[in-house]
Amino acid sequence: MSGAPLCELRLGGFADEAADGILGQIEATKALGWLSIEARAVDGVNIHDLDEAAFERCAAALEAAGVGVDCLGSTIANWGSDVRDDFGATLRTVDRAIRRMERLGARLVRVMSYAILRDDSGRALADQRESERFARLREICGRFLAAGITPVHENCFNYGGMSWEHTLRLLEEVPGLKLVYDTGNPGLTSDFRKPFPYPNQDSWEAWSRLKSHVAHIHLKDGSRDPATGEERYFFPGEGECQVERVLADLLGSGYRGGLSISTTSRCGPATAPASTITWSTDAGRRRCCESSAAR
Repeated sequence: MSGAPLCELRLGGFADEAADGILGQIEATKALGWLSIEARAVDGVNIHDLDEAAFERCAAALEAAGVGVDCLGSTIANWGSDVRDDFGATLRTVDRAIRRMERLGARLVRVMSYAILRDDSGRALADQRESERFARLREICGRFLAAGITPVHENCFNYGGMSWEHTLRLLEEVPGLKLVYDTGNPGLTSDFRKPFPYPNQDSWEAWSRLKSHVAHIHLKDGSRDPATGEERYFFPGEGECQVERVLADLLGSGYRGGLSISTTSRCGPATAPASTITWSTDAGRRRCCESSAAR
């Protein structure tokens, strides 16, 4: 692999894939020697939705442990949110997230672009309410940007993740929006430009088209059977998402941003809190250190 070794990057991970509670998340992070996490859920609740006392306990624990937060993995406009939902509730979440990110010192927030509208057969509707999506995302992103926070859109199962063309259309319509690129999602997500039943996206094509807009990376690998929808997850480089090729290109470009490890517990034996921490730290070591040493 050309460029700097992988472990010179700013490494972190989705700590809630290691443990539910914040102390377990800190334990797993420090076991890997990492200095920061990608904050998402604590005890099953996204950090922007915790009550004030619970949030303050989390913030204090992270501060005491010397563990920072690179990015907030918010649920704002995610695949479980309908573009027809109450927008006032969304904006209240945005404002609360901003206050909490300021407390945590986080400068990136993961957002999405609402669920794909589909019929009963799974086909995407012709009308995806683009104007409403774009207007909402402009307001959401505008609030984050005004607070000095960069919103990054994930190529997940949402409007902007329907294909790289949908992503670029979204970026054209929403000033200031950047991307968090998940290396595993193209191989797990339908290409909605193609005939039904939709095939998977081409990982290299997606990366090549989107890389100039990427500000953050999620690292995982996987595959999906288009006929059944069955998903499988692998260590990076062992699946179908051309992760090694993407990372080589990323590092060759001089990228020095964050790389967030996603253990995706569905591919491992994480069934209890203690074993989850063991599984996640083992996965983290393998994903960052072994791959770096081999190159």
